[in-house]
Amino acid sequence: MTGIVVLGSTNMDLVAYVPHAPKRGETVTGREFRTIPGGKGANQAVAAARAGGDVAMIGAVGSDEFGELLRHTLEASGVDTDLLRTAEGPSGTAHIVVDDEGGNSIVVIPGANGAVNALGPGDEALIATSDALLLQLELPLSAVLDGAEAARRHGVRTILTPAPAQPLPPELLAVTDLLVPNEHEAATLAGVADPHMAAEALLRQVPEVVITLGSAGSLYAARGSAPVTVPAPRVRAVDTTGAGDTFVGALAVALVEGRPVQQALSWASAAAALCVQRPGASTSMPYRSEIDDAS
Repeated sequence: MTGIVVLGSTNMDLVAYVPHAPKRGETVTGREFRTIPGGKGANQAVAAARAGGDVAMIGAVGSDEFGELLRHTLEASGVDTDLLRTAEGPSGTAHIVVDDEGGNSIVVIPGANGAVNALGPGDEALIATSDALLLQLELPLSAVLDGAEAARRHGVRTILTPAPAQPLPPELLAVTDLLVPNEHEAATLAGVADPHMAAEALLRQVPEVVITLGSAGSLYAARGSAPVTVPAPRVRAVDTTGAGDTFVGALAVALVEGRPVQQALSWASAAAALCVQRPGASTSMPYRSEIDDAS
């Protein structure tokens, strides 16, 4: 059985490290540039695999050199790529500016990810064998909905990261089991900035919500129970790129293993805290032994 299937994006991250992000019309001199495999889907797959999950990836890379490297990176982390397609043309790219405080600004160009507009041959059969399906919003919504509906048909838990933030169709929310937005995404979806009020509003649409709060930890809410806030370890952030995906990947592993929610959230927070202390996205994601030592 495949524990976790990720239906999502693969991007090459083109990362510039700068003292501060440029304002409109401003040019700044950076101190470093890196090319790092990423994409929210691939990041969550790598994070889950390094955290000890049995992980398979559904998506697409391009027919360029980036595509070969993206596939190799997933496989090197132990992710099954049998159903990762190769689409003619460029791979997806993310153009990222990271400032000296560890904050980031990102422009994503979908590339091959845009070709994944529905499930392909073998995709539903793979989803049916899994314990959890991880979804994000860097693929066309039609594919995300296809995957979530397939998971619901087979009794597979869906975990949706609603990023990049955008309004979600009711039919997608209706087949989402656990929604994991950050504060900004939660506010966009709920129409209210306060995380507790946002969680309450979102529970009218999905049965469980985890709102990530950055250095403040995470807020868990479920229908019929009191919300729980789980603190995050106090660390100095070097680069927050990929931290949310690390959290989701580790959380999925913990939940599939049957850990209580509060324990699962603490373990995922420890993983994210390790991630932000290192540069890059997939390159910064910790292994299970590191998370165990830190939690």
